[in-house]
Amino acid sequence: MSLSTPETRPEADFGFPRHLRDWRRKRRLSQLDLALASGVSQRHVSFLESGRANPSRNMILQLSETLDVPLRDRNAWLTAAGFAPVFRTRPLDDPQMGQVLAAVQMMLSAHEPFPAIALDRAWNVTLSNRPFDLLGAMLGDDIWARIGGGPRNLMRLMFHPQGIRPFVTNWSAVGPLMWRRACREAEALGGLEMQAVLDDLAPHQDFDVLWSAADAALVPVMPFQMEVGDLKISMFAVVATFGTAQDVTADELRIETLFPADAETEALFRRATKPS
Repeated sequence: MSLSTPETRPEADFGFPRHLRDWRRKRRLSQLDLALASGVSQRHVSFLESGRANPSRNMILQLSETLDVPLRDRNAWLTAAGFAPVFRTRPLDDPQMGQVLAAVQMMLSAHEPFPAIALDRAWNVTLSNRPFDLLGAMLGDDIWARIGGGPRNLMRLMFHPQGIRPFVTNWSAVGPLMWRRACREAEALGGLEMQAVLDDLAPHQDFDVLWSAADAALVPVMPFQMEVGDLKISMFAVVATFGTAQDVTADELRIETLFPADAETEALFRRATKPS
């Protein structure tokens, strides 16, 4: 006769029960909250988390949808429970991703003459438009090599000592907001890749600055202000996502568009991108 209880049952410490429990806590929900939101009894939620009950494939999809779990992690839930993954992970250049790729390219092109990029969940730059490449070139042709090489990563560009950070004149205001946003995304999206980037950059940061509460954080948008030589640039970002994605790559894409925050910056980019 086993003396295991739902709280001490060994199988609850790994596999599907661990996934379910961790994501419920990540969303700050009690078992009752999850039960009410998903239409599943609290008793069954408890049994699933303790390993006393095995989930069906439909139950996994139902609970992961309720918890807004990213598609990559829904596949991990299915695999942990002994089911095949449901959601494909296709590269953007896959023929079946043609419509997604065309839509992203259209959004980036339509935003010119201002910078725009497509990011994955680790903030690697997947696609960029010409104004963004010009913005990078203002910092030096070797900017991506200076911050470590490898994939172009927006967090490394912003927070590496050899990146854009020395040129940002309102760093004490914008730095904390971007760092916290990345930390929240790493937690909310289960982003181990982003957490690895944060861990790598953390030794270079002044945490008295990053965790300060700036009054400027109360404004509707936070422009970042740069001085590169004689040029003064002020821009703010707007982020868009694919709301009905059924592919892991599309689910993780973020479209970040930069807008001029003053007339001088707008004129600068319009001149810089005007055909010769």
